[in-house]
Amino acid sequence: MSAVDWIATVQQSDGMIPWFPGGHGDPWNHVEAAMALDAGGRRAEAERAYEWLVATQRPDGAWHQYYRDGRVEEATLDANVTAYVATGVWHHFVMTGDAGFLETMFPVVERAVGFVLDLQTPRGEILWARHADGTPWSFALLTASSSTLASLGGAVRVAAALGHERPRWESAARRLQRVIVDEPAAFLPKDRWSMDWYYPVLAGAVTGDAARARLAAGYDRFVMGGLGVRCVADKDWVTAAETAECAMAHLAAGEVETAAR
Repeated sequence: MSAVDWIATVQQSDGMIPWFPGGHGDPWNHVEAAMALDAGGRRAEAERAYEWLVATQRPDGAWHQYYRDGRVEEATLDANVTAYVATGVWHHFVMTGDAGFLETMFPVVERAVGFVLDLQTPRGEILWARHADGTPWSFALLTASSSTLASLGGAVRVAAALGHERPRWESAARRLQRVIVDEPAAFLPKDRWSMDWYYPVLAGAVTGDAARARLAAGYDRFVMGGLGVRCVADKDWVTAAETAECAMAHLAAGEVETAAR
């Protein structure tokens, strides 16, 4: 059985894709899994996954952090989790060319982006989340803000494909990219985690020579030769997700041989 086939067997009847059979799900990983379904040719299952997002989006545009058995398990409203629908919607359109899908999902994307940008600070970073009562958290995370930057890029592409101009989204993305590149102190320090190392490259915030320099600077700290990429620098275990994402970051930086290895 392929990885994509296995994901399809885990998908629930309501369309949600949990972390594992019987487990909880979150909208970010749910979208990742939907993208995998599309990549593996399982369009119908992918579209069921997006239907679940439509059915569960809150009026303010957000989703809760975790769901289980049709109920909210963790009520936090994570900005990056919410933004990621735009990445998935654009990916599905690239895979299928279905303009009708874009039309259907654009209001969902627009509401999600509105929620996310309401958490952007004057400096440019995006606060990580809101509590269930709407109170914003006090800090931003580099990995989450980098992923959100990529999602804003997807949202801009979705809008442009439908003939809509969204200058606020474009301006917000520029401000966010600037703070990711120039002001690392804007983010809660989490440099033990490999994601904070490669995500600014993976998300397209850091490019070219700067991207290659960033990846080189952390390579020996996070990569276990012949095994993969550590989740955290001080633990000798690797994860498939970080390894795959890091390979994609090297590919984005033009380091094809490193990515393949």
